[in-house]
Amino acid sequence: MDETYIKIKGQWKYLYRAVDSDGKTVDFLLTARRDKSSALRFFKKAMRQHGQPDVVTMDKSGANKAAVDELNQGKPKEEAIVIRQNKYLNNLIEQDHRNIKRRIHPMLGFKHFRRAQTLLSGIELVSM
Repeated sequence: MDETYIKIKGQWKYLYRAVDSDGKTVDFLLTARRDKSSALRFFKKAMRQHGQPDVVTMDKSGANKAAVDELNQGKPKEEAIVIRQNKYLNNLIEQDHRNIKRRIHPMLGFKHFRRAQTLLSGIELVSM
């Protein structure tokens, strides 16, 4: 699980993405902010469609960890999501961001948030 920046109307927006161990996209979410509520919304969306993961590998983002901690709150240890936080364990998804950036770069950013979501949906659909 990781996030990257996308320019929309001259402002940076955040693309949250999750990939499985094979590098296939599990889910994604484009948001205006990078905070706990956005990360929590992304996790809930992904879990609704794909179920709860056993392990989540992420970078040292405090917002992402806070969101998973909230999801784990009140669960027994056996049912809780295991968090692996390490700069280098997240390399698979960091490399995958290049594919998205490579396709978006020639467009010089987006003019509308909704159109960015639509186009990113198509790009992500190809990598699912």
